[in-house]
Amino acid sequence: QVQLVESGGGLVQPGGSLRLSCAASGITFSPYVWSWYRQAPGKERELVASMTSVGGSTNYVDSVKGRFTISRDDAENTAPLVSLQMDSLKPDDTAVYYCNARKKTSRIWEYWGQGTQVTVSS
Repeated sequence: QVQLVESGGGLVQPGGSLRLSCAASGITFSPYVWSWYRQAPGKERELVASMTSVGGSTNYVDSVKGRFTISRDDAENTAPLVSLQMDSLKPDDTAVYYCNARKKTSRIWEYWGQGTQVTVSS
C-alpha cells in the first residue's frame, strides 16, 4: 500500500521559513514525478513545485520562484523523502500543502498525502 505523509507545516511570521517533508512508502522514487500542491480556503488546488525523478528537472509556479525549493532528501535505495524549503514566506502562501507522486504508463498512477497546514501570519 502506497502512503505519502507530509510534515513540517505550522504557523510562521511573514518573511520566515518552513521546510515541508513528504515521506513515502510502498513506492520507489523513480519513475515518478514528485510535486507539491497547495489549496487555500475558497481557492482551487494549485501546483506549486514539481521535480522529475529522471534528470531532476524542477518547475515552480511564478509566485514562489526564488523563494521555494523542491528537493530529494533520501539516499539511493531508501524510501523516498521529498522536501519543500519555503523561504521569505508571505501571507498569500497560507494554504494546506499536499505531496503528490505521479507516473504514467499504460495508465496514470497518482498518489496524494493528507496535507499539512501552513499559516503565514503576524
